[in-house]
Amino acid sequence: MEKYFDIAFTPPVTELQTLKGAREHYSRAAETWPNPIGLDTGEIGHIQAADSFYMASVSDTEWPYVQHRGGSRGFVKVIDDHTIGWVERLGNRQYVSAGNIAANNKVAIIIVDYPSRTRLKLFGLATHHLEPPSDLIDTLGGNDTRRDGAITVDVVSFDWNCPKFITPRFTQEHVDALTGPLRQHIRELEAELEGHPQTSTHEEGAKQ
Repeated sequence: MEKYFDIAFTPPVTELQTLKGAREHYSRAAETWPNPIGLDTGEIGHIQAADSFYMASVSDTEWPYVQHRGGSRGFVKVIDDHTIGWVERLGNRQYVSAGNIAANNKVAIIIVDYPSRTRLKLFGLATHHLEPPSDLIDTLGGNDTRRDGAITVDVVSFDWNCPKFITPRFTQEHVDALTGPLRQHIRELEAELEGHPQTSTHEEGAKQ
C-alpha cells in the first residue's frame, strides 16, 4: 500500500500548507508515518461495524460526485487485507457512481463511527460488477431480489482522522442497546408494584 500522504499531498496541497505554516509539521509526519502493508484489525473492525459510508468518484468530465451508501451493520465486507466490497441494491437507478467508476476507477471513501467519534479515510481503485459471479455474491452476502450488481474496492491507502468536530450520533440500535437494561429494570419495578399496591397517604391518615 501507499502512504496516504503521498497520494493526498499533491504539489498544490503542499504549496498551500507552506503558505499556511503547516508544511513543516506534515513534512515530518510524512517521513515518520508508517506505511501499512494492508488493512489491520482496527480498520477491519471499523469497516465491518459500519452501517453507512460516503464514496467520492469523478466523472469523465472531471466533476466530483459523493454518494451515501447504507445498509444493515456489516453490509460492507472485508474480502482480504486490501479489498472491500458490497452489494449494490436497487435505488433511483441513476447509476452515477457506477458510471463514473467505468470511466475513472479512482475513489475516496470515508467511514464514520459517530458514537466513538472515529473516521477512516480510504483511497482505492473500484470495480463495478454489473453481473457479479456467484462466488463474489456468496462472499458479499447479497442473495436477495433487490440486488443490482456489486462494487469491490482495492484499497490503495488509508488514514485515520482525529475526532475533532465529529458530533456523536446514535442509531436506534445503539439507543436500544444502551437503554435496554434500564427499560428491563423499569418493567421489573412496575411488575413488583402491581403485586404490592401501595396505600395512599390519605388512607393511612384515616386509619390512624
